[in-house]
Amino acid sequence: MTCLVFLAVEIQGHAGNPQSSIPAIRQLLTADIDALVWLVLLLAAPLLWWIDGRRQTSWGLGRQIGSLGRRAWGQTGPNTIRALCLSAVVGAVSLVASASVGARFDNLPPAYHDEYSYLFQAQTLLAGHLSYPSHEAARLFDQMHVLNEGRFASRYFPGAGLWLAPFVAAGHPYWGHWLAGALCAVLMFWVGRELAGDLAGLIAGLLTALSPGMALFSNLLLAHHPTLVGLGLFLLGYLRMIRKGSRAWALAAGLGLAFAMLCRPLTAAGVAFPFGVHFLLWTWRGAQRRSDFAAGPTDSSTAKSEPSPAKRIAITAALAAPLAIALLVLFLYDRAITGSGWITPYSLYTEIYTPRHVYGFNNVVRGEKRLGPRVLENYDKWAENLTLELAVEHERQRLLASSIWAVGIVPLTLALAAGLVLWRHVPSGAWLLLAGIASLHAVYFPYWYVGIDYYHYVFESLPLWGVWTGVVSILAARTLSAIGRSSIVWWWGAVLAASVVLNFGISGGIWSAPLRQATGQLLFARTKHANFDALVARRARPFPALVLVEPDPADRHIDYVTNSPDLTSPVLVARYVPDLVPIAEVKRLFPDRTLFLYRVREESCVRIE
Repeated sequence: MTCLVFLAVEIQGHAGNPQSSIPAIRQLLTADIDALVWLVLLLAAPLLWWIDGRRQTSWGLGRQIGSLGRRAWGQTGPNTIRALCLSAVVGAVSLVASASVGARFDNLPPAYHDEYSYLFQAQTLLAGHLSYPSHEAARLFDQMHVLNEGRFASRYFPGAGLWLAPFVAAGHPYWGHWLAGALCAVLMFWVGRELAGDLAGLIAGLLTALSPGMALFSNLLLAHHPTLVGLGLFLLGYLRMIRKGSRAWALAAGLGLAFAMLCRPLTAAGVAFPFGVHFLLWTWRGAQRRSDFAAGPTDSSTAKSEPSPAKRIAITAALAAPLAIALLVLFLYDRAITGSGWITPYSLYTEIYTPRHVYGFNNVVRGEKRLGPRVLENYDKWAENLTLELAVEHERQRLLASSIWAVGIVPLTLALAAGLVLWRHVPSGAWLLLAGIASLHAVYFPYWYVGIDYYHYVFESLPLWGVWTGVVSILAARTLSAIGRSSIVWWWGAVLAASVVLNFGISGGIWSAPLRQATGQLLFARTKHANFDALVARRARPFPALVLVEPDPADRHIDYVTNSPDLTSPVLVARYVPDLVPIAEVKRLFPDRTLFLYRVREESCVRIE
């Protein structure tokens, strides 16, 4: 069936090209390499199935091949040393993947507005502050995604800044995200191992480590990777809490989810919602038997009876206490910056500067009723008015893009199909992961922006897809080996390997991640920032200097006004807003700095006498 769908999509796509006089089948045979690889693999599956059947009836090799498959894919007993070694392999692979993508950027500065805001936040925290007072001429130093209305602070939640701070202090902020990616991959190994054994964990960990999306975003200073560290700890802690009835693992799960909340609260809530429902049911009905929840490695020491009511109360407290503390931290953080614990810097920034970007349907219509004097008109008008039709289209794009950037459309389609066929054997924890993916998509359904590369709002689903695929792969392999279809097991391994190779080895196609294209776009933006920095370093002399930037209205996504939060750098970059702050006033405010004017459109930097 998957093969027929694949052929229909490919042939229809080529046959529908009015510019082509080449027959559809010939076009298919000259298609992108990713399409040809998948075509060959999909056509090979029924052939291998038939050969396995012939071997069983005619050649007598089915039993031997099945035995080999069971030895290679069967569940193994618990072995901590082996698990630690596999964890080290998974972590090393993730670091190599992140570094290989990072090498393409050659130590260039960040690309996105958001990254500079997170760096701003990390620098603020390193200085021992939550915010700084706004400058007397605050309009000169308005920075994208930074509040500047009395308090000078990043709009974002503090978790990512906390994660980045030590690496910023060390001068290597990207190392923090490389480490976060490696930790996430290792945690996915342990989650997969918890559900279906070492090999399931290995597949889950490696698919996470080799996800092109994970490798790409480990080189973006955004909040996703720190969030995944928290969510990974939460998932592992939750599964072990249920299986063992453990207060310690409940505390670990709570700490992980609490940290994820400090990074991306809506994302954390989206992923955790099905687990919260499950926990309520578990508390109400009593703990399920371990064998009903997870088929992972067990031993007599972990075979616990149902926790007593007192112990369940202790488990609930251990899980809930970190969440309560995180909510209190967010309340105090918000109050220190916005003046109210009920108003986040994120929502206040949206209200003041980008009201059309508000969450929910009819965002533009609602936002235009609240336009104020500080709205960033050019950037704010980027928003599309979200209707149900647009939301459905964005969800389609997010599903496709996140599938491609996680593992690949074909492997995930097969993994979903296999999971449905084997649904009775799929551990409850794996179904919770799938529900977490669906819930994450649901919470971002009513948002107007589809996301960076169409998927960044649901980015945290990528490693969850890896775990699902790892668990289902092992269950399918055991079933296929048991019925003498071991060749299909090796074929499935080839499908996963092909997905990884195509994602990293080609420029992209319908079925593979456009990694080269995405890195090219980032390289363009990062190069522009680097060129600006280099030009300012050459021209803005003598120090100390102040460079006023006149923006290009045609470019709303690159903004050069970025500074350290204390505004004491040898070179400050400010906005050229003569209507609000005349040049004479700028000279009065900064008598010891040499003034320059940089015009973005002309890429010229001239001294102001």
